[in-house]
Amino acid sequence: MAETIKITYATLAVDNQELQAAMDRAIEHVAAHWLGAEVPMFIDGEQVYAERKVTCRSPIDTSIQLCVAQEGTREHARAAIQAARRAWEGWRRVPWQERVARIRQVAEAIDRHTFELAALLIYEVGKNRMEALAEVAETADLLRWYADDMERNQGYLTVMGKLNPQDPKEHNYTVLQPYGVWAVISPFNFPMALSAAPIAAALVCGNTVVFKGAPETRYSGWKVAELFAQAGLPDGVFNSVIGPDLEVGQELLDNPDVDGWTFTGSYAVGMKVLQAARSGPYPRPAIVEMGGKNPTIVSRTADLDIAALGVVRAAFGMDGQKCSACSRVYVQEEVYDAFQEKLLERTQALVVGNPTRRDVFMGTVIHQEAYEKFQEYVAMARRDGATVLTGGHVLTEGELARGYYVTPTVLEGLPEDHYLVKNELFVPILHMAPVKSLEEAMAKANDTLYGLTAGFYGQDPEEIQWFFDHIQAGTVYANRPGGATTGAWPGVQAFGGWKGSGSTGKGVGGRYTLPLYMREQSRTRIG
Repeated sequence: MAETIKITYATLAVDNQELQAAMDRAIEHVAAHWLGAEVPMFIDGEQVYAERKVTCRSPIDTSIQLCVAQEGTREHARAAIQAARRAWEGWRRVPWQERVARIRQVAEAIDRHTFELAALLIYEVGKNRMEALAEVAETADLLRWYADDMERNQGYLTVMGKLNPQDPKEHNYTVLQPYGVWAVISPFNFPMALSAAPIAAALVCGNTVVFKGAPETRYSGWKVAELFAQAGLPDGVFNSVIGPDLEVGQELLDNPDVDGWTFTGSYAVGMKVLQAARSGPYPRPAIVEMGGKNPTIVSRTADLDIAALGVVRAAFGMDGQKCSACSRVYVQEEVYDAFQEKLLERTQALVVGNPTRRDVFMGTVIHQEAYEKFQEYVAMARRDGATVLTGGHVLTEGELARGYYVTPTVLEGLPEDHYLVKNELFVPILHMAPVKSLEEAMAKANDTLYGLTAGFYGQDPEEIQWFFDHIQAGTVYANRPGGATTGAWPGVQAFGGWKGSGSTGKGVGGRYTLPLYMREQSRTRIG
């Protein structure tokens, strides 16, 4: 059955007719029965509606009304925080085995609705079919990973040594305890995976949660909230609010009853979250993931076909709107022309269009602002002497005129200090440059504020090890056809960044994620 096929970000070329037929049915079902609904907030066990409301439209066709969503206020955020505070004392005492069971229950619910949830992501984010399915599958796997990790570690209670090994009355333990009320603030590009996963991590560790989804993805945010709302959690353990960043978001930063944060988004906002975490009478924990300007290095020893495939997938998957997207590629000059030819051939073969169609690889950018930014960046590149090797325009014919469709774009010829080379753009623009040596490539690859992901292509094992030893990034790949810099999977590749890409040095979906949501207490008992 289609439902048994494992979809990941590395299987974007899957061509299974049964799966595609199931996706067709889900798209029709969501269009007929989901679109146009009013979606609430969720506070203290109740669906909550605000006086102000927002009509949300699809980026693939702005004539499609996705939903009517609430425009919450600071008061809604305060009410959610207060509910979470009241519920925490009871939730923290729930045995970890029961918390694990609740998270697994949510994962199973995601599995049951995989195709419908993926269809909603297509309509609301503009993802292609396989990327939408992969995000839903990743979400369920992240929840299972966290549940399994809590179980593997037996609730993070560990017996320690003794000062006097012969004393039967001496008992020493270390235990990880929840902080309290945890705020989860998620981005638009992975509105399920990057919200449900930190919500689950916080909950399974014994924290209560106030969740704020991205304003661009209010419907997907509600569907995530609904999964937890229907999981039988005590009132106030999970809460969901949505509204302007300057109101709802700011309250989540300012309120002293918030004990910790998970934020995924821009560097500028992430630094504000970290500042909030250091304010007040004592520091509070903040798990902040902030984006990247991710390089790929192509050695003269590389398999150029695999390298071109991996770079194209990483640069142009989801229209480049991934913090892990490849945006710079440095190629040894001996193979630069040959690699460029293969890269352009693959790029020009990508199908851009309505992502409800089976054959489409690139759907849309998220909104009008991103659409205009893409055009601004291309004009800037041309003005400053870059060569646009392919792409560089928007698509406005027929039904595409009602959406935000742009073309995958490859540039060369910009200096390394140029704005487009230094800054995260979040649109499908890739800059390529020749280098004389791998050392030169590494110096340029590391010359960035960020350190999220990076890729390497080369057949020499010593070169590969050298790359791993010298690259300044938290998630790195060598010779990966599925994506040069993208495609981490829970329990397989921990996903996290160094430098300006992350605050903890630990990854999502890895061995060290859950301890970030808890604090250690050493316990000694005599007798």
